[in-house]
Amino acid sequence: MMKDFNPRQAVRGLLQSIAPARPLFLPIVFSLGARIENVSLRNFLTNPTKISNALRQIRTHLRSDGITCYFDPYLEAEALGGVLDWESDARRPSLRWPQPSHDGELPEGLCAPDETAKRGRVPIAVEVIRRLKPLVRDDFLLVAGVTGPLTLAAQIAHIETGESARKLSPPDSALSLAADVTPVVARALVEAGANVILIREELLPSSADALADWSSRLASTINIVRFYEALPVLLLSPARPAANEIENIIREPWDAVVCAPVEAAAGFVTERRVAGYGISLPSSAFEPDQSNNAQLTTNLRKIIPEFHPALVTTTSDLPTTADLKYLNAIAEEVNC
Repeated sequence: MMKDFNPRQAVRGLLQSIAPARPLFLPIVFSLGARIENVSLRNFLTNPTKISNALRQIRTHLRSDGITCYFDPYLEAEALGGVLDWESDARRPSLRWPQPSHDGELPEGLCAPDETAKRGRVPIAVEVIRRLKPLVRDDFLLVAGVTGPLTLAAQIAHIETGESARKLSPPDSALSLAADVTPVVARALVEAGANVILIREELLPSSADALADWSSRLASTINIVRFYEALPVLLLSPARPAANEIENIIREPWDAVVCAPVEAAAGFVTERRVAGYGISLPSSAFEPDQSNNAQLTTNLRKIIPEFHPALVTTTSDLPTTADLKYLNAIAEEVNC
């Protein structure tokens, strides 16, 4: 471990395109708090006291550079007016719209983008960050996630974000609405004190024109996060990333760290933008009794010294059954 490594200073450096001495290690560990607090995931997501208490405990056991204050794939959609259907209090819900849309139209009854920061669970996320802010110093980061415009637009238009939807594009009306919502929520989180904002995209642009359009729609969110001296991280987490898609995205002149799945790390070879990219590890690797753990560790021992990523995270929120001991073993590989 680098004893003198300062995560806040590393963030300030990355905002000026200065590579850190080692990668920031920021795995997404949020839902695990429900197990720690012995409450259902459904109840955990709406209780800032339970969340704050759990994250304090996670911090003492996890060798990372920060904690994930809030990370939920439906945060913005619910704030817009979506409804979460829970088949079980312990499992992730599904999203539906009370007044579904016709083809190419928005669902009825959606709130205005400017109202989303005050609706749903966004105020809960803000409250958690505010409670944790006084407890951390320069040696720790507060992380939160928002949904990128492509993924949020797909939710609004009821388009699946899996591999089968790779070539589908949400209608422009949904994209425009999503691009207005994401920066509003991001602003609320950084105003509360978040140091890193993960902009999660499960759906990637399907063409060069779509890439240019997506990049322009992301600009306001990235600029707002940077204005508050927080680090924007574009977290690419498609179901099965295509190498050419990742490479095309990396070539864009982003004012953010672009974080791609570890299996796509070869796409970094031609770019060498040392201060501009990170890698994400598959969340499934941290399930108990995973046989591919040794292979992941071996890959990291090669990838980190060869590509020098600025940041290492996970593709999504770790499951509630995640093995923190193995996560700390990965931290040793990242932080050496």
